[in-house]
Amino acid sequence: MPRDEIWARIRLEADQDSRREPALASFLHTVILSHDRLEDALSFILAGKLGSDTITPLTLRDLIAKAVAGDELIGWAVREDLRAVLSRDPACRGYSTPLLYFKGFHALESYRVAHYYWRTGRQALALWLQSQISAVFAVDIHPGAQIGKGIMFDHATSVVIGETAVVEDDFSMLHEVTLGGTGKVGGDRHPKIGRGVMIGAGAKVLGNVKVGEGARIGAGSVVLEDVPAFSTVAGVPARPVSYPANAHPALSDLDEVGLTGQTAKR
Repeated sequence: MPRDEIWARIRLEADQDSRREPALASFLHTVILSHDRLEDALSFILAGKLGSDTITPLTLRDLIAKAVAGDELIGWAVREDLRAVLSRDPACRGYSTPLLYFKGFHALESYRVAHYYWRTGRQALALWLQSQISAVFAVDIHPGAQIGKGIMFDHATSVVIGETAVVEDDFSMLHEVTLGGTGKVGGDRHPKIGRGVMIGAGAKVLGNVKVGEGARIGAGSVVLEDVPAFSTVAGVPARPVSYPANAHPALSDLDEVGLTGQTAKR
C-alpha cells in the first residue's frame, strides 16, 4: 500500500503536540493516534460531533465508514481539502489543525457523507445528516448539491448551499456566504461555481447563474447575474470592478486576495 503522506504528517503532529501539552495526550491518542487510517480518525471525529440520542455516535461512525468505503473519491477529496486549508489559511499550522478543530472542514466532509447517501437512494438519511450538520456546525448544505475537491470553507458559520448548486474544484469562501435560489423558480435554481473561484464573507449568489472560472466576488456582494471568468465583481448588485492578478484567486492565501473582511475596492 502506498504511503499516505498526509496521514503520516497528521500522526507526527499529534504525537508532537501530545508531548508538548500532556493535558491533550489522551484526547490526541483517542481521536488520532489510536487509528490506522485518516478515514477512521475522521469518522470517529464526525460521529462524535453529529451523533445524537436517535442515531448514536457508534451507529453514525459505521454509516460514515460505509460511505467512505462505498466511494473511494471521498477519501481523495478529504485529502485535497486538507491540502487546500493548509495552503490557503494563514491561521492553519498543520494538517491536524483542520481535522481536529475547523468546523468548515468538518461540515464539508460531513456533507460528502450525506451526498453519498443522497446519490445512493437513501434520501431520508441524507436529509437527517443535513439537519444535524446545520444544527452542529451552523452550515446548511443540501445533500443534493455537487461540490468538488480542494475546497476551503474558512470559518463557515451561516454558509448556505442549495440543492442544485454545483461547485467545481479548488474553491474557497468565507463565512455567511449563500449559494441560493431567488425564491421565484423551481427546478435547476442554484448557482454554478467554476474552478478556482473565491467568494468573500457575506456574499450572496442567487439563482441559476454561472460564476466563471477564476472569478472573485467581494465581501457583502449580491450576485444576480453571470460573472465572467477571471474577473472581480463587487457591490449590491455586483458589478465587474477589476481582473485578479491570480488566475485562480481561491488558491491564494486569504490575506493576499483581500476579501477576508471587506468588499473589493473599485
